Amino acid sequence: MSKVEEFEELRPLLFSIAYRILGSVGEAEDAVQETWLRFDGSATRPTSAKAFLSAAVTRISIDVLRSARVRREQYVGPWFPEPLLADPYEDPARSVELADSVSMAALLLLERLSPLERAVFVLREVFGFGYDEIATAVGRSEAACRQLLVRARRHMEAGRPRFAADRQERQELASRFFDALREGDVAGLQELLAADVSMVGDGGGKAPQLARAVVGARNVARLLVAVLPRMARVGVSFEPHEVNCQPGAIFRDRDGRVLYALALEVLDGQVQTIRSVINPDKLGHMGPVADAWALDREVKESRRRPNRAR
Repeated sequence: MSKVEEFEELRPLLFSIAYRILGSVGEAEDAVQETWLRFDGSATRPTSAKAFLSAAVTRISIDVLRSARVRREQYVGPWFPEPLLADPYEDPARSVELADSVSMAALLLLERLSPLERAVFVLREVFGFGYDEIATAVGRSEAACRQLLVRARRHMEAGRPRFAADRQERQELASRFFDALREGDVAGLQELLAADVSMVGDGGGKAPQLARAVVGARNVARLLVAVLPRMARVGVSFEPHEVNCQPGAIFRDRDGRVLYALALEVLDGQVQTIRSVINPDKLGHMGPVADAWALDREVKESRRRPNRAR
């Protein structure tokens, strides 16, 4: 195959590695593009394109993550990963690991790791790379990589829930959740929510968001049922859609532009966490982005003048 053909065949894997290290679609795409430039500019043809490209995208992603850490420490409000609607890489033998590793909850756990720990964990636990390949990718000895993985596993296991829902259970519960939301059924929603459920938004200071997390089944259910009709009144609609391989939905304005993405974390047969990403900088890869501030003003105006809004 030509260099271009080899690269394009491996592009889904490279993006998936970079996204899990970075938690950003845009930064992952940039890392993949930089990897191509290095591959194309290489005077010699590597024995294994996969090994060369995987190592290159990993090193680039580590460097980007180190600089991104400073920005994330200064971020306004909670920081969430950029929503991913479809993982381009598929491996039937590792489908569970791939899906679990890209969830919002897992990516937030990965934020606890150092860049090197994160890279080693992703390469070994998610993609099954050998320690020799990982050592080459991160520039450490195999023994050092094993130690990095031990530390990474310890951090990840400490934050993981003890019981996880299977995919069918998640989908069935999500279907009931969105049906209840459409119908404005507070009691029905409340039954699906964990007692200590939390609803959190990521606007990054660039879009209207909750001042703080809303906690408790009753509070969350009542807020959701109260807010949705107001948004529908100004043309906002939603469509259920997997977000980061978990149940979720995409909310759009009357012109079909993306307003925000919502992801549900389902455990033990209940919704444990509801996360919404409304920062416009994190939505552009999903299509044209709505003006959230303008919609917020329109919603407030419709509340003040309900008759005129009709």
